[in-house]
Formats: sequence, structure tokens, C-alpha cells
Amino acid sequence: MKKIFYILFASMLIITLASCEKDLDTVPFDAVDAASGIKTANDVENTLLGAYGRLRGGNYYGGEFLAKPDILSDNLIINPQGRLSNKTNYEWRYNPNVPWSMYTDCYRVIYSANLVLKNIDKAGSNASDIEGEALALRALAHFDALRVYAQIPVRSGANATLGLPYVTEPDPQILPARETVGSNYANLISDLTTAASKIGADNGEGRMNKAAVYALLSRVYLYMGEWQNASDAADNAIANSNTPIASRTDFPLVWKDASREGVLFLVRNTSQDGISVGVPYSQTSPAGTKSEYVIDYDFYQMYVNEDVRKSAYIFTSVFEGNSYNNINKYLGRLTGDANVVDMKVLRMAEVYLNKAEALAELDTQDAAALAALDVVRSNRYSNFTSPGETGTALKNAIKKERRLELAFEGHRFFDLKRWGQPVQRSNYGEFSDGSGTPSLYQTLPADDYKFQLPIPQDEINVNPNVEQNPGY
Repeated sequence: MKKIFYILFASMLIITLASCEKDLDTVPFDAVDAASGIKTANDVENTLLGAYGRLRGGNYYGGEFLAKPDILSDNLIINPQGRLSNKTNYEWRYNPNVPWSMYTDCYRVIYSANLVLKNIDKAGSNASDIEGEALALRALAHFDALRVYAQIPVRSGANATLGLPYVTEPDPQILPARETVGSNYANLISDLTTAASKIGADNGEGRMNKAAVYALLSRVYLYMGEWQNASDAADNAIANSNTPIASRTDFPLVWKDASREGVLFLVRNTSQDGISVGVPYSQTSPAGTKSEYVIDYDFYQMYVNEDVRKSAYIFTSVFEGNSYNNINKYLGRLTGDANVVDMKVLRMAEVYLNKAEALAELDTQDAAALAALDVVRSNRYSNFTSPGETGTALKNAIKKERRLELAFEGHRFFDLKRWGQPVQRSNYGEFSDGSGTPSLYQTLPADDYKFQLPIPQDEINVNPNVEQNPGY
């Protein structure tokens, strides 16, 4: 942890601009840091924009966080003809010396957010809104790190297990110890509920707003197993949003950045940033598309032809004589560089799925849960007629739809983890018809210690107060 803050202290964050712009397109993030340099409302605003910029870290939304949770799960299969990137993670052979190092990226965001909060008295007339944004970003980064490195509180006994340091001060000298999962989630709820009370309804594209905070809150409550609160937060997200769930017409355009319908919060990725988000899924060359990971054939068959997501998410092509079902989601905009698109973090479809899952866990709420689920299904399938599921069939339908809707967005591994289900890969190979080489690593048992990834050893070396996860 100390290492993280020394890095930050040396290379963070005040962005010197003649004026403050809400549009993140205009703001460079490779700025000079000095906490003592925050003197004006403009400084505070630019520090906040720097926090948003750090969401684009290479191990975070700017890269691995949108791919690795699917790589770790059953949605994808490694292509033996590809570069074999992330192979150690795909095979669950990670260890503290070969970790997923998003830990640092998350705490960089947290440090930036805490600098804003420490200086909120200098924020001027917009202080309440800025405070809400900073609290929301601090909660998001802590929550994402918790999903990777800690247990999920909905699981029995998880609240007493190792969480992470919940850092609320921008002090580069601290060496905080890990707290419990229970205390971490209490802090998440405190930050998000306070943020919801302070944040504005519309802060511009690429910034958190009231609907996005409630959407995140619904997700956190779902992870806690607080079903009514999850449903209520989802309702608040819907009520405060200025965009409905994406329609069948607009849905394919969302992934080309030609529509924002149904997107509540995204991380901007300009042509100047040039972050190739979809590299693990599609490396293009004059010879065609060569993917490092392709959709598992068993999962591929779950997408029926009537489902608009099939073509929006997947395309089939030939490379060096072999046919693959590649991921279409991050190929790029209608014009511009390949794989350069904005990173969608919170969407209205997830909000309805959160609501459906929460209500299905409550007594006598099946009809309301089905109605929420059907909002998603009616906007994805042509000529949709509700099957009218109840009970276990309804819960299974919600889980299936969640997998189909949120595929390749960094959810699947965490959903299996919170449901207490194993990762169970199919026996299919990498080619588009299911032939090829099946994975040698097919099962990660439910509740295996490897559902909590190891804390990077470099972090423990500089802060011995951070205890390693059991099993490593």
C-alpha cells in the first residue's frame, strides 16, 4: 500500500488548465501532482477529472477488468493459435508473484478521490455535486478491488473474512491493514448513500450522476444479499435516469459508440487516448482476425438467432483456414482505430436484471421479478412472448439472461462467485463448430480459495500489514 501512495505522490494529479471543462474529451490526465497545490475550485475539479482518468489503468477498465473475469470463467476458451496472453489466469495458476495487479490501479483512483474530499471546502458552489462524485468513485474502486481479492458477503460467513484497507485519507505514508468484508461493505453503503444524496442528476458524459450511483448501489446490495434494498436502489436508478434500456434498434450501436441509450456510466476513451480495449478478443491484420480468446461453443449456442445480442456480441470469421466465433463487442467505433471504444461500466439492462434477481429472492414477488426480467428480454428478442416463469425456473431464467446480457463486460466470474457455483467449462474446442482443443483446466470448484485472487507480493513487501489471502 505504501508503494502505491509513493507512486501516486510522485506522479499524480493536479491538472493545470486555463479553465475547467466537464467534457472529459478536453482534459489530459498525465498531470503534475502536489496535494499542496490544490488551492482553487478549478484545482479541485481537475483533481476529480484526474480520478476519472485513472479508471483507464491497464489492469482496470482500460484493459484487463473488462476481459479477465470472463477469461477466468466459462464464457471463453483460449485459442491455442493465439498469443496465449493471460494463460496463467485462464488456468487458475496465478500466485502472488504472478498476480492480477489491478490492486494498484484501484488505489490510485481512491487516492485521487480522497484528495478531492480532503479539499472539498475549496470546491466552491459545486461542492456538493463534486463530493458526491468523489465518494462514488472511491466506492467503485474499493468495490471492484473487493470483488477480485475478497469474498462476497452474500456467502455465509464471508463478512468476517479478510476484506481490504478502506482508505479515506490521501496520506502517502500510511500502512493500513486489511479490514473485514463486513466493515468494507458497510463503508461502501455509507459512501454510496451519501453520494446519492449529494450528486447531481447530470454531470456530463463520462461522469457519475444520481442514476449511476443508484445503479451501483443496487449491484452492491445484490452482492450483500439485501434483496429489498437492491430492488429499491434499482427503482431509484430507473426513476433518476434520462435514458431507457437500449432498444433492439439502438443496442448494436451502443457498442460502436454511436448510441448512448441505456448507458448510465462509461469511461471515456478518446482517439487521443487510443486504448485498445478489445485486444484479447480480436487482433486484426490483413489476414483477418486472430483472437486470443473466443466464445465457448456451449455458451455460443445459448444465443439464438432472434436475439439481437448474437450479432452485436459475436462474429464468425476465418483465420489461416480455421473458423472462429470472435467477440464483436469491442471491435471499435464506426470509424477510427480498431478496438478503441468507451468502456461501459453501468447499464440500465443490468439495473433491471439486479431488480429481477432481488425480487425473485423475496416471497410473493415473482410477478414483479418476471416483469423486470421481461423488460430486458422484450428489448433483445424479436417477437418476444413471456414464458411466464415462476419459482426456480424464474431464478434460472434471470441467471441465464444475466449471463447473455453482461457477457464480456467483467461480470461472469463474480456472479458465479457470489452464487456459490463452480466454474465448469465445456468440453468443446476453440473452433466455430466446437471442434479443436478443449481446455485442460475445466473446473474450479465452488468456494475454492482461488475465487479470491492473490494480493500482489510487491504490495505486501512494502506494507507487511497487508495479509495475503489464504491458500497462497
